[in-house]
Amino acid sequence: MPSPAPAGAMPAAAGPTGQTFRIPTMDCSAEESEIRRAMEGIAGIRSLDFQLGARSLRIDAQDSAFAPALEAIRKAGFDPQPLAPADLAAGGAPTRHTQDDDHGHSPEAGIRRMALALAFAIGAEALSFFAPEVLPWKIGGMALAAVAIWLAGLDVYKKGVAALLRGRLNIDALMSVAVTGAFLIGEWPEAAMVMALYAIAELIEARAVDRARNSIKGLLDMAPEKALMLSPDGVWLDTPADEVPLESIIRVRPGERVPLDGVVTKGESAVNQAPITGESVPVDKANGDPVFAGTINETGELEVRVTAASAGTTLACIIHAVEEAQGSRAPTQRFVDRFASIYTPAVFALAVATALLLPWLADATWLESIYKALVLLVIACPCALVISTPVTIVSGLSAAARRGILVKGGTFLEQARLLKAVALDKTGTITEGKPRLVDFRAWGNADEALVKGQADALASRSDHPVSKAIAAGLAMQAAQVQDFKALAGRGVEGSVDNEKLLLGNHRVMHERGLCEPGLEAELALHEVQGRTVTLLANRAGVLALFAVADTIKESSKAAIADLAKLGVASVMLTGDNQATAESIARQAGIADAKGDLLPEAKLDAIKEMQKRYGAVGMTGDGINDAPALAQADVGFAMGAAGTDVAMEAADVVIMNDDLRRVAETVRLSRRTHAVLWQNISVALGIKSVFLVWAVFGAASMWMAVFADMGASLLVVANGLRLLRASKGAR
Repeated sequence: MPSPAPAGAMPAAAGPTGQTFRIPTMDCSAEESEIRRAMEGIAGIRSLDFQLGARSLRIDAQDSAFAPALEAIRKAGFDPQPLAPADLAAGGAPTRHTQDDDHGHSPEAGIRRMALALAFAIGAEALSFFAPEVLPWKIGGMALAAVAIWLAGLDVYKKGVAALLRGRLNIDALMSVAVTGAFLIGEWPEAAMVMALYAIAELIEARAVDRARNSIKGLLDMAPEKALMLSPDGVWLDTPADEVPLESIIRVRPGERVPLDGVVTKGESAVNQAPITGESVPVDKANGDPVFAGTINETGELEVRVTAASAGTTLACIIHAVEEAQGSRAPTQRFVDRFASIYTPAVFALAVATALLLPWLADATWLESIYKALVLLVIACPCALVISTPVTIVSGLSAAARRGILVKGGTFLEQARLLKAVALDKTGTITEGKPRLVDFRAWGNADEALVKGQADALASRSDHPVSKAIAAGLAMQAAQVQDFKALAGRGVEGSVDNEKLLLGNHRVMHERGLCEPGLEAELALHEVQGRTVTLLANRAGVLALFAVADTIKESSKAAIADLAKLGVASVMLTGDNQATAESIARQAGIADAKGDLLPEAKLDAIKEMQKRYGAVGMTGDGINDAPALAQADVGFAMGAAGTDVAMEAADVVIMNDDLRRVAETVRLSRRTHAVLWQNISVALGIKSVFLVWAVFGAASMWMAVFADMGASLLVVANGLRLLRASKGAR
């Protein structure tokens, strides 16, 4: 979309729904709020998409709205920088190349600037302490202090003054007033040191928050930038991954990372899929198996047919989804933002009252009263409080993603701890989702080897899932079949070695009059266990029974036990018959199973569970279970690697088939909630202690800034513990 870019500026990047701008000094949700408020009332703006992790803002607006919108952002003290098309991936998201610097500077430049500011501040302190109280020395010290404040606090002053002009009291406004006031009343060495220490603390916090935000985006670097592609003339060429067309053939050597999503067309290998699914055990891949960008080919050479462009790979979708989740506000974060919006003006009012009333009430000088008021302003800075929630939420989201759990927002990360019950679909969630031959029995006096060969010959000719399971389970040398015929809903028949045979279900045997009491009893035993029984018969009678079942996953029983330890009940909801549902439930350790449910009935079952238990989760495949997933308090989509529909359907996406990830999500949610309130308590506790000290005259500006700095670093370090825990869980 074209827009009136400012003079001398690079043209903004036009995307499918707007333009994207990088805002280097936009670090947290408080600054996002400042920008939102600055743009209120501008006609023509349809939507604002903030990506705090990338420090970017995408504006969807009419052409006439861009100029006033950018001007409003600048007046708020921020510098929106248009991004060129080359800096944007599909959907208008900034690429990894646009996210490397900090505050518009290289990391080294920022550190050098802060070190220089600190040196000038120390110089000002030294002159104040050691130099004689004569005008030239005093002017020199003030000059050093002013340079320190300019080096460390230019960005702070820009945003602080802009906030004051709009009548708003944010962190930068408080620091601007406090430092300026201290300088004017003659406490210029302290003003310089306070600004330098504050800016250093801000730099450290920004780096720490970036570490949390970038922990998942670091996965982007796992996908190689080049791919070895087979050209139309049969030559293998090194090609940029984003230039490889769909359906191209690429080669991945042992030890290399897969550059793009695709399907194996040649070769066999073990592939480490940990970046996508969180499972550290390599998965065997052969012809027809999917592979994902960023995974590691460990043993053999593979040739892969590309099925997704670089911007549309499963890895890219994960990163984009986590970035969107990081941009959303969790309930605790919204509470903290509201609290800070009340707390900051209240302490500012207390500081003003202190400056005006203390000389009358406590016989203090005006300079002492103003100094004490300025100390209160520094203490009032809600940095630690505001930063305590986003760094913890982002760390939790990133920790989940490292385990192959894609949580689509801080709201769902917090809500998972409240779950009292989880509804589980059967097929593909508790079970493998693929029928297998689990039992065989020759009937009567039939020869076992002979009937196996005959059944395999007939089953191999059918494409029915049950027939395929029988053929795969027998895996014999199939004999020739003549006069083959499929019987809809019943089975197949044909001649093997000139003998007319029927391979069919219970119904067709009844119709042919081939059932007898002993056989009926045997069939009943299998059916109670939820098995599908297929029988082989000739004109004389039944020759063999083949029991096929959808077996439960090895991890399902452990997953149900994990949920039970957390106090979360498990309920199976399935469209299969009640006998099958109860059989599978017994094997998995589930006490409550409901069968014969259509999608609408599953929805009603979720509503009933919510009345009975409270907060309820739903776990399914993300497609057939969509109504139930939407109704549940938290919806979990299972085995969704590479499945866009499943990603859209649920609140939490389990990137592999491991049901144990549901319990992990609940545990992570509870840990995240505990860390959130630890951080809030630390931030408010330290502020309260120093607030009391300041009121009674025991706290200085030095102590105040160290308290603010220390509290901020404590909550950041505590929030980052969630990332370290995720590494250990691998």
